[in-house]
Amino acid sequence: MTWTLTDSLDEFLARAREFLHAGPAENTVLLSLCDRLRRDGAHAFGDQEPQYGWWRTGPAAPVEGAFVRTPPFGPRLGPMPAAAGAELARTLHAGGARPARVSGGAVATAAFVEAWELLVGVPGTVHARERLHRLGELVTPEPAPAGRARRAVAADRELLVRWYREFGAEAAVQLPADLGGQVDRRTAEGALHLWEDGDGRPVSFIGVGPVIAGTSRIGPVYTPTDLRGRGYAGALVAAGSAWARAAGAAELVLFTDLANPTSNALYHRIGFRAVEDCLVVDLG
Repeated sequence: MTWTLTDSLDEFLARAREFLHAGPAENTVLLSLCDRLRRDGAHAFGDQEPQYGWWRTGPAAPVEGAFVRTPPFGPRLGPMPAAAGAELARTLHAGGARPARVSGGAVATAAFVEAWELLVGVPGTVHARERLHRLGELVTPEPAPAGRARRAVAADRELLVRWYREFGAEAAVQLPADLGGQVDRRTAEGALHLWEDGDGRPVSFIGVGPVIAGTSRIGPVYTPTDLRGRGYAGALVAAGSAWARAAGAAELVLFTDLANPTSNALYHRIGFRAVEDCLVVDLG
């Protein structure tokens, strides 16, 4: 059983593309990271070089696990056996990597963290417990709130940057240093959508990811606290999902925080069903 590491996106995709595309829902984060790095270059997330890896039980065996690391962000684990998660921790540690956080499917991530704790002697701390969902039959919320969905435009920039910051603070999510640049890029791509109330006031926003391997991911989803409970987010996610399907997405996925039962129930009513549980862990 062995990991092969590389700093070449081309080499990684040559070896792992079949594995990634065989499970596009479970590999949604890895696929989107690779897509962004392909389009915007190796330093799309920071000054350090990204790192990639794939795991096989032997030289001639098929790929059964993969990860992508984009410093300053920690490694994101794709589907893999627990043994592969533990071996990855030992491999990265031996190579001198000291990531502050790891995330991925619950089983593999827990195995990684257990092995890492033995190496460094400091326990990890669970930062978040998430659930990956896949959309089945889309159910448009009824009654729908007043208003309409629309794509964000350049004039929404200041509002979107503020809402991104509020979302990041509430969800304890690490945001990119160039947040304004991200908002500009996603707006230009048509990836940010707003719900306007009956008076034409923006009241909620979502991101709709590009279609990669037939799959698009919804996120983030944010409504300011004083505007919640009115159905805006549910209506907007339903509209964004319909838009993504019209753009060619065979599958729609999103992540929820398991600590937020309200959002989990909301997405279930719209038609999203659980795929797997995931962990985000701060490493000692």
